[in-house]
Amino acid sequence: MIQFTLKCDQDHRFDSWFQSASAFDKLHAAGMVACAVCGSTHVEKALMAPSVRDSRRKAKEAPAAPEKAQPRERPLSAPASPAEQAMAELKRQIEKSSEYVGVNFVREARQMHEGSAPERSIYGEAKPEEARKLIEDGVPVTPLPFLPNRKSN
Repeated sequence: MIQFTLKCDQDHRFDSWFQSASAFDKLHAAGMVACAVCGSTHVEKALMAPSVRDSRRKAKEAPAAPEKAQPRERPLSAPASPAEQAMAELKRQIEKSSEYVGVNFVREARQMHEGSAPERSIYGEAKPEEARKLIEDGVPVTPLPFLPNRKSN
């Protein structure tokens, strides 16, 4: 596993783990690496310092007694800032009041726009070029500032 510090085109910085450097490259090329803050897929590796241990010194050191874990003020999954809290609430509202159509989003949105499918509130996934084409064709869509939870089964 390798940890990269990443930066999106909005200058949000975040860390993410990948199986290898080539796994990152493959996912990035497929448009599957997105900003953890705004969801942008325009992400690149940021300058970062390597984490290196001196194996000789580590071997000489006696194992330290485990420290008692300090209780956290909040769980890691809880939003930290007011902006993150607002984003989490927006996501909850959209997921509660809309139907997740996954990768069928483009087809469903186009069918609703053409009148061949019933109108309803939907959300899902689309490649940037597919979303751009929907907008150019006058289909009323907007990108969400978060990635949807993928439903399975």
